[in-house]
Amino acid sequence: MPGPRRARWLKVDLLLRLLLPLLVIVAAAAGFGAYTAQQLTARVYDRWLVDAARSVAAQVRFEQGAAALDLPPIAESILLFDDNDRIYFSVEQGGRLIAGRAGIPLAGDNESRIARGTAYDSSFDGQPVRVARVTLEPSDTAAVTVLIAETGLKREHSAQELVTIMWPMLALVVAAGLSILLAVRGAVRPLQVIASRWNERSPVSLQPVGDEGVPRELLPFTAALNSLLARIRGLLARERQFAAVAAHQLRTPLAGLQLGLARAAKAADVEQARAVIGELSQATERTARIVQQLLALGRIDPEHRGDMNFVDCDLVAVAEDVGAAYADQALAKNVDLELAAIDRPVSARVVPDLVAEALANLLDNALCYTPAGGRILVEVHAHPATIRVSDSGPGIAEDEREAVFDRFVRGRTARGDGSGLGLAIVREIAALHHAGVALTDSAWGGTSVTIEFAPAQRVDVRSS
Repeated sequence: MPGPRRARWLKVDLLLRLLLPLLVIVAAAAGFGAYTAQQLTARVYDRWLVDAARSVAAQVRFEQGAAALDLPPIAESILLFDDNDRIYFSVEQGGRLIAGRAGIPLAGDNESRIARGTAYDSSFDGQPVRVARVTLEPSDTAAVTVLIAETGLKREHSAQELVTIMWPMLALVVAAGLSILLAVRGAVRPLQVIASRWNERSPVSLQPVGDEGVPRELLPFTAALNSLLARIRGLLARERQFAAVAAHQLRTPLAGLQLGLARAAKAADVEQARAVIGELSQATERTARIVQQLLALGRIDPEHRGDMNFVDCDLVAVAEDVGAAYADQALAKNVDLELAAIDRPVSARVVPDLVAEALANLLDNALCYTPAGGRILVEVHAHPATIRVSDSGPGIAEDEREAVFDRFVRGRTARGDGSGLGLAIVREIAALHHAGVALTDSAWGGTSVTIEFAPAQRVDVRSS
């Protein structure tokens, strides 16, 4: 099994990405330049050699079909003079040497045509030479061939001089490499500044990292880092709030349970003990309900929404299941609990458990505040998918209808041991489903809470 990949150095990566293409481009440019300069130099020398052969050919005279070279000795000495190379020439007609040295090759390798002449590589007198050939073809006699051969010392010296030209180019490459190195260091330095700012802070500090002096290209990085820190701060704040809420909400019922157990232990007879145990049973149910609400709050935390599974669900079936769970409690309190729904499924894309939790909170509130002999109605409608819970309780004043959706807020008419979390949970579950929540008066003067779901669609929880 392969081990974890080692982290790469950003500087090294940037240097490789910048220097390697630079070296390749410089090497290609140097090679192409050297080749072009060499070819151009060779072309110049070939042209000079062919021009010399043409100059000699211009001195050829024809008398009665025979060719003769009219080249004064001073002109011949000038032609054959060179500081570096040895130069040979010959003038031939029909295999007959008219002037110069015999044996200069008439053909060779690497042939090139220049200005009505030809240049090629060959060897003469035991050494390599470059030969220029010019042919005169008079109409009334045999052709005359003029050959000039030159050794290659000048060409070799020129090639060596071309190599020396590469040294300044190499120095430029080194200078460019150093410039790139300094530029990369300067470009990476802002990242080091951000890291040092982070390291200088307290290990437990979650305050934003300053972006003063940070290049524009790195601002998204600092923004993302600060956003992450803000999310962590929010998460920790919610955890602290949750712990405080749990401690506050559980302290009273647990204290009541403790006192009840003490009373049961001191009961004078079985009947008195049974009465105390009945009270403890109700307190235990309330405590369990508070724990369930706290767990629901933790479950719908924004950080956990991406893990939720939205499915197409029948709201009528959800209402039937939740209503059945509260049927005994309604019967014990002598409250008429009804379900009014169409005879076909009402589908919505939801998290079924959370919708059931929201409906359970509405029914719990309705049963808590509806007096004996009262009425609770659960309705499920389609187009759009809607769940409504109405009761005949005391209702909620209009000026309190917005505030009661906040956590731990209860209306003026509230009584009993409620936690003030029910409607807050309902609103957060509705927001998670992009559903609307409305609180109005019921037909019997109590409260009516409506959850209206958006048309069936795939919910993107990341936007919540």
